[in-house]
Amino acid sequence: MISEQEKSFVNLVNEHQGLIHKVCNLYETDRDARNDLFQEVVLQLWKSFHTFRGDSKITTWMYRIALNTAISGLRKQKRGLQTEDLNERHFNISDSSSDQQEENLQKLQWSIRQLSEIERAIIMMALDEIPYDEIAETIGITQNNVRVRMNRIREKLRKLMNP
Repeated sequence: MISEQEKSFVNLVNEHQGLIHKVCNLYETDRDARNDLFQEVVLQLWKSFHTFRGDSKITTWMYRIALNTAISGLRKQKRGLQTEDLNERHFNISDSSSDQQEENLQKLQWSIRQLSEIERAIIMMALDEIPYDEIAETIGITQNNVRVRMNRIREKLRKLMNP
């Protein structure tokens, strides 16, 4: 028999799974790795679910756990062997023909992946139109620091996209 807490958690994950997928897509390029990260994020959310007090928005809490899980996983990976997808990065080979918009989107995604872990988190939340005060709360920095970092991130992305 499923408890009320379990039902509530499943509903929460179903309602906000897009948020989790965005984090997974931003920090993992391989489909299997993204799926593993998604499962790990859900597990960490479940482990922390009973501690959520409602002091912040549920999505802010979810972002914090998802980002912390992704970033800690990324740090573990960096200690191990690193590989690259040669098709995407070096040769620009795609499986299907794409128009200019798809190309720009892929270039933007590649550029975002070149940013630091924290910069990726900030830009992802900004692209989701999350207010700076919530970004600051989630990341654990001041709102002014978010503004400064956003300006630097925009400049880095401009340089990466238009070398």
